[in-house]
Amino acid sequence: MTMTTAYHAPRIFDGTEWHDEAALLVADGCVTGIVPRAEAPEGEVLEHPLVPGFVDLQVNGGGGVLFNNTPSTDGIAAICDAHARFGTTSTMVTLITDTAEVTGRAVAAARAARHPGFLGLHLEGPHLALSRKGTHDPALIRPMDPEDLQVLTDAAQGLDRMISTVAPETVTPAQIATLAKAGVVVSLGHSDCDMGVARAAADAGATMVTHLFNAMSQLGHRSPNLVGAALDDGRLWAGLIADGFHVDPTALRIALRAKAGPAGLFLVSDAMSTVGTDASELILNDRRILRKGGRLTLEDGTLAGADIALVDAVRYLHLTLGVALGEAVTLASAAPAAAMGLSDRGHLRPGARADFTCLTPGIEAVGTWIAGRRADAAA
Repeated sequence: MTMTTAYHAPRIFDGTEWHDEAALLVADGCVTGIVPRAEAPEGEVLEHPLVPGFVDLQVNGGGGVLFNNTPSTDGIAAICDAHARFGTTSTMVTLITDTAEVTGRAVAAARAARHPGFLGLHLEGPHLALSRKGTHDPALIRPMDPEDLQVLTDAAQGLDRMISTVAPETVTPAQIATLAKAGVVVSLGHSDCDMGVARAAADAGATMVTHLFNAMSQLGHRSPNLVGAALDDGRLWAGLIADGFHVDPTALRIALRAKAGPAGLFLVSDAMSTVGTDASELILNDRRILRKGGRLTLEDGTLAGADIALVDAVRYLHLTLGVALGEAVTLASAAPAAAMGLSDRGHLRPGARADFTCLTPGIEAVGTWIAGRRADAAA
């Protein structure tokens, strides 16, 4: 006999609508419904609202672990555990441009990982534009050759989900088409391309843009470039880092109003290992990254990832920009899930995996469940 567990809350957001004084019903790790409290069986009574668990498609590290430095199943588990404490229930662990040896270890670890919060592997680089390298090691950046393409298509085998961030001027449309056919989600980023090249990449099968506005050619009134393509092309989903440093609030508001569908915007953390720690610095590719005032930078001042979890981006949108809480939550849950073609998460309608988090009025995660099991450090 299947046992149903009820989670009573003052409000529950199902991904579309808010339900007041309701109970979330869970059985076998899946949502079976949301009903009024009076109609629900006894269960766990929660003080704060429940929302769908966050889906983060760009997570470099957390809990003191950077995936580049610990490309192992233990590293993946530590990163997923760290972000579960902040409401993230599906984590795309990300490897920043690195050596072939480290990349191979990362792929092997991703194939072997069994953590319930692990969504897949995001390889950001090395096929990027040197002019838009950001924090990536320029010595490791290069155009894609046939061997690189084979490595990526082979990597996709045995992985349920994989993202590859590439600059479209460093790969050919044929290479993008091969990656897409192999099941890789091709994301455009760290690029100086013009809009024509970006659209050609979308024609070939690219479906995503990595951290919109950052490390890419900007929107001009005569040269819309990659930012213009991302906003105007309804085939391209685009990630946003909403931490108060990577993108100006005005640009965020413009993007939220301007994005053409059906593909939309979604939030990413671009988190580094500092999340959930009091560390003052970290090391990436033998370079120091300094943490100060909520910013992470190389010693030359270049932004180097972000010092946030996805809940911090939701808080920033809601409390600083005035975005409705349901919309901010959707940008961190249903939107990234849709960008990955997932229908079983990002919402709390019947049939969804029971991934949810409890949010205070200050937008702090005070409880996280993955597939119906308590997953945060308070469990």
